[in-house]
Amino acid sequence: MKLNSVAPKEGYTWIRQGIWLFKQNPLGFLMLVFMYVFAAQLAVIIPVVGVFAVLLLTPTLSVGFMTACRQAIQKERIRPTVYLIALQSGDLVRKRILQLGLIYAAFILLLSFMLSLIVDFELLLPLMTGDKAMTPEALRQIYLVLFFGALFYIPIAMLMWFSPILVAWADMPVAQALFSSWMALWTNKGAFFYYLAIWSVILIAIPLTIGMVFDTLSIGQAASFIIAPISIAGLTIMHCSFYATWKACFTEEVVSL
Repeated sequence: MKLNSVAPKEGYTWIRQGIWLFKQNPLGFLMLVFMYVFAAQLAVIIPVVGVFAVLLLTPTLSVGFMTACRQAIQKERIRPTVYLIALQSGDLVRKRILQLGLIYAAFILLLSFMLSLIVDFELLLPLMTGDKAMTPEALRQIYLVLFFGALFYIPIAMLMWFSPILVAWADMPVAQALFSSWMALWTNKGAFFYYLAIWSVILIAIPLTIGMVFDTLSIGQAASFIIAPISIAGLTIMHCSFYATWKACFTEEVVSL
């Protein structure tokens, strides 16, 4: 497994490749994203255990989606069971992928604890339940959540970006996979910055702008009919583009699953 260094402009190329990949099987990829979103929403209903289960299985689902990308390129049918492929790949891979899930869950728990030291969640709770109007202090707390949440999540993302694939496809131990993932993102930080900046515009800036325009026109409720399809399509293409980042950053010896 060879780590490659790419130019910053490759960040844009990854998105174009993600669009191309999405076009190979749009219904299959949309099905996988809807399944994940549904499972995540269902998990919220089950306190603690449900959220932990989603976090634990996140590396497994990542391998499943990346396998679906490979199947789309090979013109194979994408099935819902592709999400389980890492768990069906032998005892060693299953053990390592679940260990990654435990590490990821621990990281998110630590992130939540650190945010709780900075942000007053008791002030935000009435806003989330719709029981209280927005205040300047509440808005400040929201900005704190967004800023520090993103700041604290960056090192987690660097460790977890490629590690599930390196465990499943490159047969790496967990520690080596985490280190290799970190090195891949650090080596190509210019390309990843460009890549994430573009996705931030597509998935955050554009929907917010559309929402503000519709609110100004007093038709804010209609905005969801435009924002929702854009967000779902963008989220699906972004997941497809993860495969492009993998192919660019690593020269792999393919291990059949």
